[in-house]
Amino acid sequence: MSDRDAYVEKFKAQIDQWNADIDKLEAKAREAKADARIEYEKRLAEARMRRDEAQTKLDELRSASGEAWEDVKLGAEQAWSACREAVEHAAARFKS
Repeated sequence: MSDRDAYVEKFKAQIDQWNADIDKLEAKAREAKADARIEYEKRLAEARMRRDEAQTKLDELRSASGEAWEDVKLGAEQAWSACREAVEHAAARFKS
C-alpha cells in the first residue's frame, strides 16, 4: 500500500469515527430538554457541515492526480482539523 493509499484509508476511518460520534450526540440531543436541545442541534449542525466538508476532501483525495495530490492533501488536513474541532466542541457541550 502506498503512502497515499494509507493516508486516504486513515482519513476515511476518521470520518467513519466522526459519523459514529455524531450519531451518539444526536441520540443525546433527542433526550435533552427543549432549551438545551436548541444549543445541541446548533453544535451538531456545525459538526455535520464540517464532516461533509471532510468527506468532500476525501473524495478529492481519491481522485487527485499525482501533481495535485499535495495541494489536495493540504486542503484535506485543514478540513480534518475543522471537523475534529467541531465534533469536540459539540461533545463538550453535552458534557456540561
